[in-house]
Parts: sequence; structure tokens; C-alpha cells
Amino acid sequence: MMQSEVTTPEKYLKTLPEDRREVMTAIRNTILENLPKGFEETMNYGMFGYVVPLSLYPEGYHCDPKKPLPFMNLASQKNYIALYHMAIYTDPDLLTWFTGEYAKHVKTKLDMGKSCIRFKKMDQIPYALIGELCRKISPQEWINVYEKQVKRT
Repeated sequence: MMQSEVTTPEKYLKTLPEDRREVMTAIRNTILENLPKGFEETMNYGMFGYVVPLSLYPEGYHCDPKKPLPFMNLASQKNYIALYHMAIYTDPDLLTWFTGEYAKHVKTKLDMGKSCIRFKKMDQIPYALIGELCRKISPQEWINVYEKQVKRT
């Protein structure tokens, strides 16, 4: 994983080659336009982060309570763009929905890990599907899922 040391999304974009910058900007804009109110964009783990801020969830992330609760991340890797969506990993119904919808939007096979969706063909990014995925879960719904399935007490 290529981790960036930059501290703002704008600086991160400036580090990318022009063709990758255009695609990353388009995905970022799709996320920002569709993410429910309450999530915030940050830089975390060397990539764009979309989090439940500490102001909404003061307990923070169980791995580091000083950090906000992660929800999604977006990164430009060497050979692909990675979109990490934590709820796909924790919600089987959401995963089923997404994998079924993906085939309706993109002709190539879905390349996915547990929470990581990899886009290798820059001309085949399903922006509308990414937007719909963003709208599926509110910050409070993510907190509920996190506390029930992810957080270890």
C-alpha cells in the first residue's frame, strides 16, 4: 500500500499523476455529494477518510480512541484505485446488494477484498453506484453496526 504523508485532500490530489488525479477527484466528488450528513472527510492512514467525527461519536475508533470512527477510505494505489467501505465488510445484505448491482454498472468482474473494492480500469468506474453505496448508511446506523459487530468490549 502506498501511504501518503500529506495532510489535506488537496495536497494528496496534487501528488497524483494528472490522469489519476482526474479520476480520484471525480470519485471524491461523488462521495462528498452523496455521503449522508454527519460524516466528515479527513486524511487518515495516508488516504482520504470519511469518518464519524468525535463530535458525534466521542468514543472514537477502538484501535485508537483519539481517532474518529472510520467508515470509508479512498486511495490511489500503484495499479488501481481502492475504495474501502467498512459496512460492506460487516453487513452481508449490503454486500449482496452491491455485488448484484455492480454487474449492472460495469462489464468487468468485480475485484474486491473484505472491505476493499479495487478499480483497475479508470474508464470503468461506476460513479452512480458509488454514490448510491454512500447513501445507504447514516452515521448513526454505522455507529450501531460498529458497536454491535465490530467493536470488541
